[in-house]
Amino acid sequence: MTLRLQDSLTGEQRDFVPVTPGKVGIYICGLTTQAPPHLGHVRFAVAFDVLRRWLTRGHGYEVTLIRNVTDIDDKILAKSAESGEPWYAVSYRNEVETAKALADLGVLPPTYEPRATGHIPEMVALMETIIEKGHAYPAADGSGDVYFDVRSWPTYGALTKQKIDDMTAAEDADPRGKRDPRDFALWKGHKVDEPATASWPTPFGPGRPGGTWSARQWPASTWATPSTSMVVASTSASPTTRTNWPNPPLPESVSPTTGSTTAGSPWAARR
Repeated sequence: MTLRLQDSLTGEQRDFVPVTPGKVGIYICGLTTQAPPHLGHVRFAVAFDVLRRWLTRGHGYEVTLIRNVTDIDDKILAKSAESGEPWYAVSYRNEVETAKALADLGVLPPTYEPRATGHIPEMVALMETIIEKGHAYPAADGSGDVYFDVRSWPTYGALTKQKIDDMTAAEDADPRGKRDPRDFALWKGHKVDEPATASWPTPFGPGRPGGTWSARQWPASTWATPSTSMVVASTSASPTTRTNWPNPPLPESVSPTTGSTTAGSPWAARR
Protein backbone atom coordinates (compact mmCIF):
# COMPACT_ATOMS: atom_id res chain seq x y z
CA MET A 1 0.00 0.00 0.00
CA THR A 2 1.33 3.45 -0.93
CA LEU A 3 1.93 5.81 1.97
CA ARG A 4 0.74 9.36 1.25
CA LEU A 5 1.39 12.36 3.51
CA GLN A 6 0.39 15.99 3.45
CA ASP A 7 3.08 18.45 2.37
CA SER A 8 2.63 21.49 4.62
CA LEU A 9 4.34 23.84 2.18
CA THR A 10 2.37 23.00 -0.96
CA GLY A 11 -0.84 21.79 0.74
CA GLU A 12 -0.79 18.69 -1.48
CA GLN A 13 -0.79 15.01 -0.67
CA ARG A 14 2.18 13.15 -2.09
CA ASP A 15 3.58 9.66 -2.11
CA PHE A 16 6.22 9.15 0.55
CA VAL A 17 9.44 8.20 -1.24
CA PRO A 18 12.57 8.25 0.94
CA VAL A 19 15.66 9.76 -0.62
CA THR A 20 17.66 7.02 1.09
CA PRO A 21 15.87 3.72 0.41
CA GLY A 22 14.70 1.97 3.54
CA LYS A 23 15.47 4.79 6.00
CA VAL A 24 13.33 7.51 7.57
CA GLY A 25 14.18 10.18 10.15
CA ILE A 26 11.47 11.74 12.30
CA TYR A 27 12.03 14.81 14.47
CA ILE A 28 9.30 15.88 16.91
CA CYS A 29 9.36 19.03 18.99
CA GLY A 30 8.52 17.48 22.34
CA LEU A 31 7.18 18.81 25.59
CA THR A 32 8.13 21.73 27.75
CA THR A 33 8.26 20.12 31.18
CA GLN A 34 6.62 22.81 33.29
CA ALA A 35 3.68 20.65 34.47
CA PRO A 36 2.45 17.05 34.70
CA PRO A 37 1.15 15.60 31.43
CA HIS A 38 -2.46 15.88 30.33
CA LEU A 39 -4.38 14.54 27.35
CA GLY A 40 -3.20 17.31 25.03
CA HIS A 41 0.41 16.61 25.95
CA VAL A 42 0.32 12.93 25.07
CA ARG A 43 -1.78 13.23 21.91
CA PHE A 44 1.18 14.17 19.73
CA ALA A 45 3.26 11.23 20.97
CA VAL A 46 0.45 8.76 20.26
CA ALA A 47 -0.10 10.20 16.78
CA PHE A 48 3.55 9.92 15.82
CA ASP A 49 3.82 6.50 17.42
CA VAL A 50 1.14 5.31 15.03
CA LEU A 51 3.07 6.81 12.12
CA ARG A 52 6.31 5.26 13.29
CA ARG A 53 4.75 1.81 13.61
CA TRP A 54 3.16 2.17 10.18
CA LEU A 55 6.54 3.02 8.69
CA THR A 56 8.36 0.16 10.43
CA ARG A 57 5.78 -2.62 10.47
CA GLY A 58 3.72 -1.62 7.48
CA HIS A 59 6.55 -0.64 5.16
CA GLY A 60 9.72 -2.07 6.67
CA TYR A 61 11.57 1.23 7.05
CA GLU A 62 14.44 1.74 9.48
CA VAL A 63 13.17 4.69 11.54
CA THR A 64 15.21 7.07 13.69
CA LEU A 65 12.91 9.14 15.89
CA ILE A 66 14.17 12.14 17.86
CA ARG A 67 11.82 13.78 20.38
CA ASN A 68 13.32 16.69 22.29
CA VAL A 69 12.55 17.98 25.78
CA THR A 70 12.51 21.71 26.50
CA ASP A 71 13.71 21.44 30.08
CA ILE A 72 14.12 25.14 30.84
CA ASP A 73 11.91 28.12 30.03
CA ASP A 74 10.00 30.97 31.68
CA LYS A 75 7.16 28.75 32.94
CA ILE A 76 9.51 26.21 34.49
CA LEU A 77 11.36 28.98 36.31
CA ALA A 78 8.04 30.46 37.49
CA LYS A 79 6.90 27.07 38.85
CA SER A 80 10.24 26.73 40.57
CA ALA A 81 9.86 30.11 42.26
CA GLU A 82 6.34 29.22 43.40
CA SER A 83 7.26 25.85 44.87
CA GLY A 84 10.71 26.67 46.21
CA GLU A 85 12.19 23.71 44.34
CA PRO A 86 15.18 23.97 42.01
CA TRP A 87 14.01 24.50 38.44
CA TYR A 88 15.76 21.34 37.27
CA ALA A 89 13.91 19.30 39.91
CA VAL A 90 10.57 20.64 38.69
CA SER A 91 11.51 19.91 35.10
CA TYR A 92 12.83 16.43 35.77
CA ARG A 93 9.84 15.37 37.86
CA ASN A 94 7.46 16.37 35.08
CA GLU A 95 9.64 14.68 32.50
CA VAL A 96 9.52 11.42 34.48
CA GLU A 97 5.74 11.65 34.87
CA THR A 98 5.36 12.26 31.17
CA ALA A 99 7.57 9.30 30.31
CA LYS A 100 5.46 7.08 32.57
CA ALA A 101 2.22 8.31 31.01
CA LEU A 102 3.52 7.57 27.51
CA ALA A 103 4.76 4.15 28.60
CA ASP A 104 1.34 3.37 30.12
CA LEU A 105 -0.20 4.21 26.76
CA GLY A 106 2.20 1.87 24.99
CA VAL A 107 4.07 4.59 23.12
CA LEU A 108 7.49 3.39 21.99
CA PRO A 109 10.43 5.36 23.40
CA PRO A 110 12.26 7.62 20.95
CA THR A 111 15.61 6.66 19.51
CA TYR A 112 16.98 9.63 21.41
CA GLU A 113 15.41 12.29 23.60
CA PRO A 114 17.73 15.33 23.89
CA ARG A 115 17.21 18.05 26.48
CA ALA A 116 17.52 21.72 25.65
CA THR A 117 20.17 22.36 28.31
CA GLY A 118 22.51 19.70 26.96
CA HIS A 119 24.18 21.52 24.08
CA ILE A 120 24.67 25.08 25.22
CA PRO A 121 28.10 25.49 23.52
CA GLU A 122 26.66 24.31 20.21
CA MET A 123 23.75 26.72 20.57
CA VAL A 124 26.10 29.61 21.18
CA ALA A 125 28.24 28.70 18.16
CA LEU A 126 25.17 28.48 15.94
CA MET A 127 23.85 31.81 17.22
CA GLU A 128 27.13 33.42 16.29
CA THR A 129 26.84 31.97 12.78
CA ILE A 130 23.23 33.08 12.40
CA ILE A 131 24.15 36.58 13.54
CA GLU A 132 27.03 36.67 11.05
CA LYS A 133 24.58 35.73 8.28
CA GLY A 134 22.32 38.64 9.22
CA HIS A 135 19.39 36.61 10.53
CA ALA A 136 19.72 37.36 14.27
CA TYR A 137 21.03 40.11 16.53
CA PRO A 138 22.02 40.69 20.14
CA ALA A 139 19.67 43.13 21.86
CA ALA A 140 21.09 46.64 21.81
CA ASP A 141 19.99 47.28 25.40
CA GLY A 142 22.73 45.06 26.84
CA SER A 143 20.23 42.60 28.32
CA GLY A 144 22.03 39.61 26.82
CA ASP A 145 19.02 38.63 24.74
CA VAL A 146 19.53 37.36 21.19
CA TYR A 147 16.62 37.55 18.76
CA PHE A 148 15.88 36.00 15.40
CA ASP A 149 15.11 38.73 12.88
CA VAL A 150 11.91 37.50 11.22
CA ARG A 151 12.05 40.10 8.46
CA SER A 152 15.45 38.84 7.39
CA TRP A 153 13.83 35.61 6.20
CA PRO A 154 11.68 36.20 3.09
CA THR A 155 9.64 33.00 3.46
CA TYR A 156 8.97 33.33 7.20
CA GLY A 157 5.43 32.04 7.82
CA ALA A 158 5.20 30.10 4.57
CA LEU A 159 4.19 26.79 6.14
CA THR A 160 1.34 28.38 8.10
CA LYS A 161 0.33 30.55 5.14
CA GLN A 162 0.84 33.76 7.13
CA LYS A 163 2.43 37.08 6.33
CA ILE A 164 4.60 38.77 8.94
CA ASP A 165 2.47 41.92 9.02
CA ASP A 166 -0.63 39.83 9.74
CA MET A 167 0.97 38.14 12.75
CA THR A 168 0.30 39.39 16.27
CA ALA A 169 3.11 39.48 18.79
CA ALA A 170 2.60 37.29 21.84
CA GLU A 171 1.10 39.33 24.66
CA ASP A 172 3.27 37.62 27.28
CA ALA A 173 6.52 37.99 25.32
CA ASP A 174 9.27 40.17 26.77
CA PRO A 175 9.61 43.12 24.34
CA ARG A 176 12.98 44.35 25.60
CA GLY A 177 15.57 44.93 22.91
CA LYS A 178 13.45 43.75 19.96
CA ARG A 179 13.59 45.39 16.54
CA ASP A 180 10.21 43.91 15.66
CA PRO A 181 7.65 42.66 18.22
CA ARG A 182 7.41 39.38 16.28
CA ASP A 183 11.12 38.62 16.57
CA PHE A 184 11.62 35.64 18.86
CA ALA A 185 14.31 34.87 21.40
CA LEU A 186 17.06 32.43 20.55
CA TRP A 187 18.69 33.31 23.86
CA LYS A 188 17.40 35.09 26.95
CA GLY A 189 19.71 37.18 29.10
CA HIS A 190 19.92 36.39 32.79
CA LYS A 191 17.56 38.37 35.05
CA VAL A 192 18.41 39.30 38.63
CA ASP A 193 15.48 37.33 40.04
CA GLU A 194 16.46 34.12 38.26
CA PRO A 195 18.68 31.45 39.87
CA ALA A 196 22.34 31.37 38.93
CA THR A 197 21.96 27.72 37.92
CA ALA A 198 19.66 28.83 35.08
CA SER A 199 22.41 30.80 33.38
CA TRP A 200 25.33 29.99 31.09
CA PRO A 201 28.12 32.33 29.90
CA THR A 202 28.08 33.54 26.29
CA PRO A 203 29.74 36.31 24.24
CA PHE A 204 26.42 38.15 24.51
CA GLY A 205 26.22 37.91 28.28
CA PRO A 206 25.01 35.23 30.71
CA GLY A 207 21.63 33.68 30.02
CA ARG A 208 19.72 30.60 28.88
CA PRO A 209 18.08 29.15 25.78
CA GLY A 210 15.00 30.91 24.48
CA GLY A 211 11.83 28.81 24.35
CA THR A 212 11.45 28.88 20.58
CA TRP A 213 15.10 28.00 20.05
CA SER A 214 15.26 25.16 22.54
CA ALA A 215 12.15 23.49 21.02
CA ARG A 216 14.03 22.99 17.71
CA GLN A 217 17.38 21.56 18.68
CA TRP A 218 19.16 18.60 17.07
CA PRO A 219 22.22 18.36 14.77
CA ALA A 220 21.12 16.31 11.78
CA SER A 221 24.70 15.23 11.09
CA THR A 222 24.78 13.18 14.29
CA TRP A 223 21.92 10.88 13.37
CA ALA A 224 21.08 11.09 9.68
CA THR A 225 22.81 11.43 6.36
CA PRO A 226 22.12 14.52 4.20
CA SER A 227 19.84 12.42 2.01
CA THR A 228 17.59 11.04 4.72
CA SER A 229 13.92 11.96 4.48
CA MET A 230 12.30 13.49 7.53
CA VAL A 231 8.82 14.06 8.89
CA VAL A 232 8.88 17.08 11.17
CA ALA A 233 6.28 18.59 13.47
CA SER A 234 5.68 20.31 16.75
CA THR A 235 3.60 18.93 19.60
CA SER A 236 0.44 20.40 18.12
CA ALA A 237 0.95 19.12 14.59
CA SER A 238 -0.65 16.16 12.90
CA PRO A 239 1.48 13.32 11.53
CA THR A 240 0.71 14.48 8.00
CA THR A 241 3.42 17.11 7.97
CA ARG A 242 6.23 18.00 5.61
CA THR A 243 7.89 14.95 4.12
CA ASN A 244 10.91 14.11 2.00
CA TRP A 245 12.87 17.06 3.40
CA PRO A 246 16.64 16.48 3.11
CA ASN A 247 18.76 17.74 5.97
CA PRO A 248 19.89 21.22 4.83
CA PRO A 249 23.21 22.99 5.34
CA LEU A 250 23.29 25.67 8.00
CA PRO A 251 22.31 28.38 8.20
CA GLU A 252 21.12 29.33 4.70
CA SER A 253 18.66 26.45 4.31
CA VAL A 254 17.35 26.31 7.87
CA SER A 255 13.77 27.47 7.98
CA PRO A 256 12.78 29.21 11.22
CA THR A 257 9.15 29.31 10.15
CA THR A 258 6.89 29.19 13.16
CA GLY A 259 3.46 27.67 13.65
CA SER A 260 2.11 24.19 14.24
CA THR A 261 4.50 22.74 11.69
CA THR A 262 8.12 23.61 11.05
CA ALA A 263 10.43 23.07 8.15
CA GLY A 264 12.80 20.92 10.12
CA SER A 265 15.57 22.93 11.69
CA PRO A 266 18.42 20.60 12.59
CA TRP A 267 19.71 22.79 15.43
CA ALA A 268 20.39 20.74 18.51
CA ALA A 269 20.18 20.48 22.24
CA ARG A 270 20.77 17.50 24.44
CA ARG A 271 22.20 16.72 27.83
